Amino acid sequence: MSKDIRIKKGLNINLVGAAEKTTSKAVLSNVYAINLLDFHGITPKMLVKQGAEIKAGEALFYNKNREDMRFVSPVSGELIEIERGARRKILTLKVLADKSQEQHTHQPLDAERASSEELKALLLKAGCWPFIKQRPYDIIADPDAVPKAIFISAYGTAPLAADMDYVLQGKEAELQAALTALGKFTPGKVHVSVGKASNSPLSGLNGITLHKVSGPHPAGLVGTQINKLDPINKGEVIWTVAPQDLIIIGELLLTGKFNPERTVALAGSSVKAPKYYTTKIGTEISTFLYGSGVNEENIRVINGDVLTGSKSSPDGYLGFYNNTVTAIPEGDDYEFFGWNKPVFNKISSTRALTFSWMQPKKKYKLTTNTNGEHRAFVVTGRYEEVFPMDIYPLQLLKACMVKDLDEMEQLGLYEVAPEDFSLTEFICISKQPHQQIIRDGLDLLYKEIG
Repeated sequence: MSKDIRIKKGLNINLVGAAEKTTSKAVLSNVYAINLLDFHGITPKMLVKQGAEIKAGEALFYNKNREDMRFVSPVSGELIEIERGARRKILTLKVLADKSQEQHTHQPLDAERASSEELKALLLKAGCWPFIKQRPYDIIADPDAVPKAIFISAYGTAPLAADMDYVLQGKEAELQAALTALGKFTPGKVHVSVGKASNSPLSGLNGITLHKVSGPHPAGLVGTQINKLDPINKGEVIWTVAPQDLIIIGELLLTGKFNPERTVALAGSSVKAPKYYTTKIGTEISTFLYGSGVNEENIRVINGDVLTGSKSSPDGYLGFYNNTVTAIPEGDDYEFFGWNKPVFNKISSTRALTFSWMQPKKKYKLTTNTNGEHRAFVVTGRYEEVFPMDIYPLQLLKACMVKDLDEMEQLGLYEVAPEDFSLTEFICISKQPHQQIIRDGLDLLYKEIG
């Protein structure tokens, strides 16, 4: 029996360009890249040198603070570039793929019979452990920690997000294997959330506590669900896993192979034929972006959704955790007297000269224009209207900015991740970078308290 979660606070951002439920196979990429910025807080130590030949699933580097945590190549080929930044910090690894792929294999494990230590050792060695993230701090999970619960959200409410019900179809065996394995890592529950009217393959699986979620964004964010079901207190840990990552974990357990396949939603108003593509982690975005065609020349390619994704280029590479790529018009134009006339073609949480509240289901073609400049925080009370957690968002943001550790703890920083503040950042009339402020606060808290 499921427990319903109904979210009232929030804001749906309805955009033109949702991906149609048809899937094509993306063109094979020549080069695949691993961006180390995806692994926040990890200090890499290389296991292979530039020019080395590697197999798909073979380790490229490990975590300096945890030597058995390996990060593997998505394809077989030659490591052609190790891009470095300041102080020789490794930024990106690029692999030139072979025409015929060779796979590095492991011994499969029966999730029902294997012990938690056997399962943990396989996930660490085979490169699947980075898919497991933890709260607090929104980092890769500590293998030595014992989480009080594990959360998976298969209900996407972000703008133009991939439809998990569609993407997960036919993957029940892999999903069940992964969920059975994860259940052995916690004495608590494995919480799985789906949409209220969902037909998700996750709904019929064993060993989970199912929740049906309804409401506007950010109802689908795992942080919102944690706050409503099992809030985090100081000293407690919760693990989270994305639904498509469950498939990769499950396939590893069943076959012994690391298969970094992704079904990516290519969406946005700048895409002529938005739809889904089957590809791999680290592929060149251009291998499927131009397959659907683009409407304008001056576009912004976003690696992820429009609220939490990062700016990319058509020649960029699919992020390790991303299952959406969005293309929208670049907002580099200036609107004359835009602040002093009625607005009909933009979304706003206020009713001051804006009329989006009169047509809640209308879809908009928005650009990247911020419609304002960065300024000091203005107290409006608007954040609380779209922030469903039992946390004071403005006060927490200010505590992070002044680096007040006691206030950050007391105001609930342990519970949140940067994505939880993506909507408050969107409606912020002060144009403050909320997600970066929270990220900096989490880093400071981890450094000082751990």
